[in-house]
Amino acid sequence: MGGAGNISLRPHCLCCRWYCGFWWCCNAEDDHLAWYPFRSSKSTFSAEESESATGKGSTDSRTSIMATETTSSCTGSNLLQPISEIINLPLDQVNFVVCQLFALLTALWFRLYLHPSKASPFIRHVVATLLGFYLALFCFGWYALHFLVQSGLTYSIMVFAGLEHMHKLCFIVALGYLSFCQITRVYVFDYGMYSADFTGPMMVITQKITSLAFEIHDGLARKEEQLTPSQRCLAVRKMPSLLEYLSYNCNFMGILAGPTCSYNDYTAFIEGTAYQPRHLEANGTENGKHKHTEPSPKNNVISKLCTCAISLAVFLSVSKIFPVERSIDDKFMASTPFILQVLYLYLSMLATRPKYYFIWTLSDAINNAAGFGFNGYNKDGTPRWDLISNLRILDIEFATSFKMFLDNWNIQTALWLKRVCYERCPINPTAATFLLSAMWHGVYPGYYLTFLTGIGMTMAARTLRHNIKPYFLGSTTHKSVYDVITWAGTQVAICYTVVPFVLLAVGPSLKFYRSWYYCIHIACLLLVLALPVKPWHLRAKEEQPQENSLQGGLTGDHNSHSITDNNCNQKHKAT
Repeated sequence: MGGAGNISLRPHCLCCRWYCGFWWCCNAEDDHLAWYPFRSSKSTFSAEESESATGKGSTDSRTSIMATETTSSCTGSNLLQPISEIINLPLDQVNFVVCQLFALLTALWFRLYLHPSKASPFIRHVVATLLGFYLALFCFGWYALHFLVQSGLTYSIMVFAGLEHMHKLCFIVALGYLSFCQITRVYVFDYGMYSADFTGPMMVITQKITSLAFEIHDGLARKEEQLTPSQRCLAVRKMPSLLEYLSYNCNFMGILAGPTCSYNDYTAFIEGTAYQPRHLEANGTENGKHKHTEPSPKNNVISKLCTCAISLAVFLSVSKIFPVERSIDDKFMASTPFILQVLYLYLSMLATRPKYYFIWTLSDAINNAAGFGFNGYNKDGTPRWDLISNLRILDIEFATSFKMFLDNWNIQTALWLKRVCYERCPINPTAATFLLSAMWHGVYPGYYLTFLTGIGMTMAARTLRHNIKPYFLGSTTHKSVYDVITWAGTQVAICYTVVPFVLLAVGPSLKFYRSWYYCIHIACLLLVLALPVKPWHLRAKEEQPQENSLQGGLTGDHNSHSITDNNCNQKHKAT
């Protein structure tokens, strides 16, 4: 490979806090793209090393090098180094998975032995916080201090700044500190070599800090009539203590992988009021019939752990067969018909999703095992444990619209974006929301390409649905045809949009788009210009009565953010 002695290295971020352990390598001279094991970004490869790394049958050697060379880059504990060497995985990844499994076992103990009936909220806050800090130190070492610094700065603003502007200052400081850490990690101190990225937990903490700041502002500085129903439900009426604040941000259940949640839901869980039915008679019976019993999360936890096992097995076995990078390989593009390139792109993106399913479902199971996440009952009387679930796999894989996909993917982050940006931004909230999402994810250019493309996709999908869908609602057959066509279109649009998110760099991302002649970008632009669409403020007025109608009770519909959003506080849920 020409010029192998002078190769620039960039970290390949999979943005799920459980990374693949490889660097993305781009040779500027011949634009050759290849995978290489972890190295310091200041190191270079010899020609022999390069040929060895890209040759056939070198998977074992790459994995062995990866496990060995990331030892020095792991700033957390070295206690599990022997296990890392045995299974040939980077130590930081081993630390992360073991800590999550430890958190799962600890969550069971926490629910049984520190139940609200046996321990005070103070004890539960203290234990949850200390365990969270321990896991953070084990995984990230002294970098975990960033969690305390970010939380301490924003809490000081909450306490000492005026309520009128406190939420804005917290938003700027929290997001600014996160961006500062992301920039220094990637571009200044070469922290990209550390695959278990310490800014991952900071992303979730940033969500919690900013959400709480807006909720306090809504509860203490705004009038009731100024709030939407969901804001009224989420509003915090009392400034949290420092312990409550740290427990909310850094508890052991969500310190490593989230998900975020509302402060009211978390305090209801800690205080033991999350299960209280709405209609309790004076004699302690519910509606005069039966005593209230606390639902068990056992079946849901087992089901989610099975999902984790299947997702991990699928990812480990399939992801190597369909690497996304092959989509921009010159030989592949020259020899493969375009329709097969589209099919391959779909399969490669399909193969990347199980790692997210694994991480987010395991995190959800940990919270459920601790007793957090109860969301009322289904129509058949079975308990729902999806209050803080981050995805709905079937709805993702069979989504028939861009909106449906986004509504069921990274749900808690989408709710955070909706609550702190989309509902509050007076000018072009869609563009502002996508921009905030890109800034929150990190500083790689690919993120911004993805979210800029996403703006056009969202507008085009909304326009197309508004103008075309009514023509297919006349019969069941027409509706089925519409669903099949929109499913295929949605999957292609999603894959096309997120390719830069995976490739990260501008060059490979634009190379991919050029190979498609920017066809979907152009199609979106033409759709938006040619077809009429209602202004966003008129749509909001039309959707408001529907949102209000969802208040006051649970339904079995799992496809709408509104249901999760409106049922935010367990104290006010109808069971």
